[in-house]
Amino acid sequence: MSDLPHKRPTQADGTAFDDYTLSIQGLIETGRDFHHRGWSLGTSSNYSVVVERDPTRLLLTGSGYDKGRLQPDHFVLIDGAGEALPGSRNRPSAETLLHVVLARSAGAGSILHTHSVEGTVLSEAFLPEGKLVISGYEMLKGLEGITTHEDSVEIEIFPNTQDIAALAAKVEARLLDPVNPLRHGFLIAGHGLYTWGKDLATARRHIEVLEFLFKIVTQKRLLKY
Repeated sequence: MSDLPHKRPTQADGTAFDDYTLSIQGLIETGRDFHHRGWSLGTSSNYSVVVERDPTRLLLTGSGYDKGRLQPDHFVLIDGAGEALPGSRNRPSAETLLHVVLARSAGAGSILHTHSVEGTVLSEAFLPEGKLVISGYEMLKGLEGITTHEDSVEIEIFPNTQDIAALAAKVEARLLDPVNPLRHGFLIAGHGLYTWGKDLATARRHIEVLEFLFKIVTQKRLLKY
């Protein structure tokens, strides 16, 4: 029995899918790629695509699955409260509410979460500062809205917690900050990276750019310059 409904879904931009095949295939390929790169080992990480806006519906990787070996029946549909739709066989990730608030308050069409070595180490090293600031690199231009290497990005770091509802409330408050809203991504200390984009391709690009930059920062610290 599939978790997927018979109702014809829509993408985040309002256009219709014939079915969920495109989103599922994209997330499966994402999992294999990220596993190969060492960003989503074991059953770590979670990925989602917004498939409807009204009412909110997200297609999310089910809890406990190896992201390098995802299958079409390893996904779950969730609503705007982060609950699995009736009849779902799979259990949503414990971090589902982070996907919900990013879809709602960042307008994300896709949300991706990775557990790279560099992201995990840097999230702990820079936790006292509360952020990781990166500037001066051409790769920054791969992030939405960045047009020059002279820009800098601040990747905010939140302490790790098992109280995901409280963390989601903090993240949403930062997304809605009228002066300096959260952009591009954030780290959870000792845990990993969350990023998002208007669609899966954009979110994947943001992961690739930020993970590259994390590796640069890590190498520079090792070389002490």
